[in-house]
Amino acid sequence: MYDLLVVGAGPYGLSIASHAAEAGLKMRVFGRPMASWRDNMPRGMFLKSEPWASNLSDPSGRWRLDAYCSEQGLSARHAQPIPVEAFAAYGLWFARHAVPDVDERMVTRVTAGPGGFTAVTDDGEELHTRAVALAVGVMPFVEVPAALRGLHMSLVTHSSHHSDLARFRGKDVTVIGGGQAALETAALLAEQGTRVRVLARADGLRWNDVPPAWERPWWQSARSPHSGLGPGWRNWFYAERPGLFRRLPEATRSRIATTALGPAGAWWVRDRVEGVVEVLPGHEVAAACPVPGGLRLETVSREGGLRTLETHHVIAATGFKGRCDRLGLLAAELRGSLAALPDGSPMVGRDFESSHPGLFLAGLVTASGFGPAMRFVHGATFTAATLVRGVRRRLRTTPSAGTVPVPSGSRRATSPSPVRH
Repeated sequence: MYDLLVVGAGPYGLSIASHAAEAGLKMRVFGRPMASWRDNMPRGMFLKSEPWASNLSDPSGRWRLDAYCSEQGLSARHAQPIPVEAFAAYGLWFARHAVPDVDERMVTRVTAGPGGFTAVTDDGEELHTRAVALAVGVMPFVEVPAALRGLHMSLVTHSSHHSDLARFRGKDVTVIGGGQAALETAALLAEQGTRVRVLARADGLRWNDVPPAWERPWWQSARSPHSGLGPGWRNWFYAERPGLFRRLPEATRSRIATTALGPAGAWWVRDRVEGVVEVLPGHEVAAACPVPGGLRLETVSREGGLRTLETHHVIAATGFKGRCDRLGLLAAELRGSLAALPDGSPMVGRDFESSHPGLFLAGLVTASGFGPAMRFVHGATFTAATLVRGVRRRLRTTPSAGTVPVPSGSRRATSPSPVRH
C-alpha cells in the first residue's frame, strides 16, 4: 500500500513528486515526463512566461530553470523567451535530479475503495494507495467550438495536437482564436509558406506589452510590481497569493478564473503576425461542413453579418476547460461523486483535496479555486508544497488499510528510489 500515487509527470506532477519524496512518503509517479511539452507543441514555439517564472519546484529550490540553463550554456534572462524545446529538456533534467524514478507507464483507471484507491496501469498492473494526486495537465480538457465538433481530424484539429506543422506547407489553414497559441501557430504557419488566416471572436487582437526592466526605480516597482503572471498588483495577487485568492467569494473566483489574463499575444509575436497574417476579428464559426479538398466555414460577425470561406484545414486554438466530466481516467462512480463548481470544474479544499477524501487535484482544474496562476507553470510551486502538506494531513487522519503486496515481476520496487542529487 502506497501513501501517494502521482498521476502525471508534467511540471505539476514532477514538482509534487519531488516534495512528496522529500517528505518521506511512500510514493510513485506515473507518466511520460513533460509529454505534452515534447509532443503537443510545434517546434519553434517559445514560453510566454518569463524564465524566472517557469521553475519546477523542489523543496530546496536547487533545480531551477536558470541552473539548468547555466549548466547547458543557455541564457535565461528577463524579457528573453525560452524555446519550448529547452523548457522540455529542463523538465527532463529536473526529473533526473529531483524526483524518484518516474514510471513511464500510463495510469488508465483510478477507482475508490475501502482504505484508499486502486490504480490500473496501461499494461494491467494494479496498485493500491491511500491517496492520489492527479496532475494530468491540459490534454484531457481540450475545447473545440461546437460547430467544429465531430468533424474528422483530417479537417479539424486542436492547436495542442501538433508537434510539427510541416504537413500544412502550401495549404490554406484557418486558425480559430485570439490568444497566444493561435497567434504563434499562425506565425509559424506563415513563416513556412502556409496561407493562413486568424478568425477571432474579439473585435481586435490584444498584445501584451514588453515587460518593464527588471531593475528600475523603486517607485516604478511599487506602482507596478513584477509577478509570475506579468506586471501589476492584480497580477501579483493572482500569482503570489493563491491561498488568499481561494478566500474570495465563489462567484468572484469563477469570474476571475474565466476572464483574467484573457486572450492576448506576446509582444515578441506581434511583428510576425501584423501585416503578415490575414485577421478576421469579430467573427465566430456558425457552421462547418466537408467539401472536396477541405471544408466550408460559415461565419457570423457581431453585427450578424454572414460570410462563407473555404479552407483546407482548421486549427482550433480555443483553449481548455477543466471540467469534472473530462477526468476520464477516474471510474464513473468516483468522477460522478465529485462536488463541482458552477463552471463544471471540481471543488477543491485548502490543500487541493477534492470532495472525495484522499483524491487531490493539481493544475488547470484548480484555477477556479486558486486562481489564474494554476493555468501556468508558475503555480506549481505553491501547489506542490500545499498539496503534499494536505496529503500528510490526510494520512494522519485516515487509518492505513494495511500492506498490499506488489505482484511478482512488477517493474518497480515497493519503496521509492532515493532522490538523486
